[in-house]
Amino acid sequence: MAQDEKSGQLGAVYGAGSTAEVAGHYDRWAATYDADMSAVGYRHPTIGLALLARHLPRSARPVLDAGVGTGIMGEWLGIAGYPEVEGLDISEGMLAVAARRGSYARLHKLALGGPLPFAAGTFAGILSVGVFTTGHVGAEGLDELVRICRPGGIIVLTVKTTLLADSMDARLAELAAEGRIARLETTAPYVSMPGEAGTIPSCGLVLKVV
Repeated sequence: MAQDEKSGQLGAVYGAGSTAEVAGHYDRWAATYDADMSAVGYRHPTIGLALLARHLPRSARPVLDAGVGTGIMGEWLGIAGYPEVEGLDISEGMLAVAARRGSYARLHKLALGGPLPFAAGTFAGILSVGVFTTGHVGAEGLDELVRICRPGGIIVLTVKTTLLADSMDARLAELAAEGRIARLETTAPYVSMPGEAGTIPSCGLVLKVV
């Protein structure tokens, strides 16, 4: 796919006006997504996995990949020593690609930002890379992730710096003041796609549920 075509795919996803529209764009992109993102040097998965491995012990289970895309993280999490990984995504096309990898114990067609059908404290760890970003999910997605992660569990997020400043920092501060989380780590800002011009930087966040 040519560079301008990749830019068009990214622009369409970030400019979508609804969850259904975002899902539709990802459905159409699923077949070439891995190659396209590799071509622009996509960094979120590597950074997210490194942060989770630093804070969540090997063999902790289950782990939730919240926003699986094509399922790269499920495969990597297994290699890194996490034996039971569940995943969710809004795109049936992406979930179909992820399912073919055979790395997930269970996959769910779900959207972040509203209620999730998991019991409180279900997951030992949660990883969500490339989801808290323009046109996708904002601070409204935090509370449910905190609810479904067990006390002592770890949540790793990658977040656009603009979103962090606009709403995420404030909600994270509220959750910390309520005694629900501790903020363990925030990375230096980095560009998630060095090969894509004009990309807004992101940060990696590590939260501990208390």
